[in-house]
Amino acid sequence: MKHLIYVVAVQFIVSFNVQANDWDAELLVEGLNVPWGLSYVGENQVLVSEKNGMVGLLSLNDNSYSSLGSHPNVRVSGQGGLLDIAQSPFNHQQIYFTYAKQVGKAIETTLSTATFNQGQLSDWQDLLSTHSGSDGGRHFGSRITFDNQSLYFSVGDRGERSNGQDLTTHAGSVLRVTPKGQAVTDNPFAANSTAKPEIWSYGHRNPQGLFFDNTTNQLWSIEHGPRGGDEINLIEKGANYGWPITSHGKEYWGPIKVGEAQEKEGVNSPKKVYVPSIAPGSLILYRGEKHRQLSGKLLAGALKLTHINVLTLQGSEVISEQRILKHLGERIRDIEALPNGEIIFSTDSGKIYRLTMTE
Repeated sequence: MKHLIYVVAVQFIVSFNVQANDWDAELLVEGLNVPWGLSYVGENQVLVSEKNGMVGLLSLNDNSYSSLGSHPNVRVSGQGGLLDIAQSPFNHQQIYFTYAKQVGKAIETTLSTATFNQGQLSDWQDLLSTHSGSDGGRHFGSRITFDNQSLYFSVGDRGERSNGQDLTTHAGSVLRVTPKGQAVTDNPFAANSTAKPEIWSYGHRNPQGLFFDNTTNQLWSIEHGPRGGDEINLIEKGANYGWPITSHGKEYWGPIKVGEAQEKEGVNSPKKVYVPSIAPGSLILYRGEKHRQLSGKLLAGALKLTHINVLTLQGSEVISEQRILKHLGERIRDIEALPNGEIIFSTDSGKIYRLTMTE
């Protein structure tokens, strides 16, 4: 019986490795400044946000890349700069951005918008500068996603742990706003005079992946833990995700657990925990036909462990994991599924790739 179990285990490992090695990538463009966000905008074109504030346009017809200029007011500081970019599903000429902005003495994650028309960006406008009061350069978040009427975006705890449980600050939260950047009236803390009305969930450390799945109407996130303890969470209205009270990670300065416990009553537990950390940069739930092996699976870009993390779901539970493209050795920052089912992704080394299958 032990021998049979061993044989089955070996067969599973061999099968896993074959599947993982079936994937490759085609280089589309290089030489960019940390292409932080990707957004398909039609006509086989992708808008790209670069961390230094530049916005570019990638043509998938010939893989040409052109600069559209810079986002105004971007403050590049540590992990902050120009962050995510997303075309509005409500008005396709409207493009949303999140970025780090100097607000007095603080640097704040800010939601902004611009009009994209005939290859040009104009009418720049800030919609919401979040409040943390921090002047540090850590944990800005931030990804953007949409349901059928609202916009969600994530904000990290800004390197100050207490922010995760503090509803008087936007830091350490997932926010839900109208397309104009205002708090939605049925948000969970809208009637709490001391809480920020834009907060949808809290207790987050640094969520850099956020994706609303229109098929199941579920909101997924992935966030950085400390030393170990990255988390995938299914985000629910008004829920507390524990940081810094609960964590599966350890302190950077020693083998000491962070928080009071790994789980606690009143705190939503993660659907998956990574120990050691993979350092997540993005998250999507793939629904395309081009790569049927990935359909219905979560895909997360890994920075520290340089791969795409593929997660199989059973309902809302993560039941298995696969790591692909490790051979690239790239810090994978953002993943975008195109309408034709193709998948492109960006890396911190300044490249954009298309996911392919080896022949």
